[in-house]
Amino acid sequence: MAKQDERKLHVLREDSAGIDVGSREHWVAVPADRDADCVQKFGTTTSELNRLAAWLGACGVTTVAMESTGVYWVPLYEVLEARGIDVMLVNATHVRNVPGRKSDVKDCQWIQRLHSYGLLRASFRPSADIVELRTYARHRQTLVEGAAREVQHMQKALMLMNVQIHHAVNDITGVTGMRILRDIAGGQASPAELAKHRDPRCHVTPEELEKALTGTYKVDQLFVLQQALRLYDMYQAQIIECTGRIEAKLAALTSSSLPEAEHAAPPRPESASPKTARKSAPRPRRAQKHKPLDHVLPTIIQVAGVDLTKIPGIAPLTALNLIAEIGLDMTPWRTEKHFSSWLNLAPGTTKTGGHLKTGRRPMAKNRAGELLRQSAVSVGRTRTALGAFFRRIAATGSKAKAVVATARKLGILVYRLISRGASYVEVGLERYERHYTERRLGALKKQAKSLGYALSPITETAPAIT
Repeated sequence: MAKQDERKLHVLREDSAGIDVGSREHWVAVPADRDADCVQKFGTTTSELNRLAAWLGACGVTTVAMESTGVYWVPLYEVLEARGIDVMLVNATHVRNVPGRKSDVKDCQWIQRLHSYGLLRASFRPSADIVELRTYARHRQTLVEGAAREVQHMQKALMLMNVQIHHAVNDITGVTGMRILRDIAGGQASPAELAKHRDPRCHVTPEELEKALTGTYKVDQLFVLQQALRLYDMYQAQIIECTGRIEAKLAALTSSSLPEAEHAAPPRPESASPKTARKSAPRPRRAQKHKPLDHVLPTIIQVAGVDLTKIPGIAPLTALNLIAEIGLDMTPWRTEKHFSSWLNLAPGTTKTGGHLKTGRRPMAKNRAGELLRQSAVSVGRTRTALGAFFRRIAATGSKAKAVVATARKLGILVYRLISRGASYVEVGLERYERHYTERRLGALKKQAKSLGYALSPITETAPAIT
């Protein structure tokens, strides 16, 4: 009997509750000694959520575990968090093995039991300020994707009219391309008149541009082009507005993180004249089309405390999206290995019987990991140490492994910079290759010594005179 008692699980969280989240109703379970009806059903309206939180408070519940079902958990999470209840968001796949017949009642009871024993692991959720910034950043990406779809619709309409402007202009959303598109949408069909919109920086000649603009301007495709162009302009206006929200939130984060003395305007020296001050003041950077949010890089650096763009492959937009996804507090991950595992960039470990069955990564979606994998592709084209690492792994015949391995290194660098407040120092391509050659040579010498041989360098001798 003593051995059986030792194997029993001990309750670690007595004041715990479990919630099965749904689109129309939430089922909540509390310990059996807190209420005669320990399992209750609540609606999803705001009044019902407040009644749910009040009932948990009356039952003495201090911590709650709930499934991350779609987006239905977000309003409930915010209401419980405002009441001071510790909310643990749990991956639904971790609590799906309910013993017996499955029902909403059994689900919430099973979640409550696992949570009371401390067998559940909370999902990561950043602070409220970072969540707001993340909402803007994700919505901006959705708008950019929508604008890209309308560009494809415009290209398809032009191709169906055999107006091959894409052979003459690399980017139809550039200065020359947009002037021509707006004129075509306005009813102009003369190639000679359309070619007059050529920008002086355009490399194609006016004659070549006029040939590319010769086509069959059909009424139906012109209508599609007009609709797509209006939608594209609408998306661009929405992107500008969303970017303004991002800049305002970054400014608010900067002002809240810095003391008043730091972000106060510095006094101007008495000896400096107004004219000299105007010359010495730095000119604000303009937002470039293919370098979005590059002009807010100083603000991003102030918010993060480090310059993530010093890492190869990470642009200002990528740095902003990373901060919006992971926040600025690295304490949720104990080590950089835990962080790389959360990014889904670490090898899988499926073992049974003491043997490793597979090292394949689990199928999981992580936005921060996707950002780092996209950056790893661009790193492979740089003459840096990380670029040499990428090309060395890709040379083995697996470019996909090179992307994941390089993205993991990028993730570790991001973790170190944010957690330690350090600056990135580039090792250099030559130093990396020299260090890698030394490592290979040391391994070969060790292998030759184990076989009873010794390595010696090849000396070039002069050819014999005949």
